[in-house]
Amino acid sequence: MAETLFNFLAVDSWAEFWWVIIGLFGQLLFMGRFLVQWIASERARKSVVPLAFWYFSIGGGIILFAYAVYRADPVFILGQSMGLFIYLRNLWLIYAEKRAEG
Repeated sequence: MAETLFNFLAVDSWAEFWWVIIGLFGQLLFMGRFLVQWIASERARKSVVPLAFWYFSIGGGIILFAYAVYRADPVFILGQSMGLFIYLRNLWLIYAEKRAEG
């Protein structure tokens, strides 16, 4: 059974298996942000980016960044690190605006 699973996921060890599972979880979080954004926009009948979108982005981005580091993929690492900076900056701007409003 493990051999079939390893072949399906193209892994050679349990460590690689768990990293693939972690990577898939990160990708699910990352995809979930679009679902959250779509539902919020449909409810508002206009394009909306809810706060949860940024938290899903950060959660998925951190997990995918860790997976990219494990896989030693410089393209993936660069892509995720830039995204993480943008997601964190957006949250910073949102909370700075809330603080300024009182």
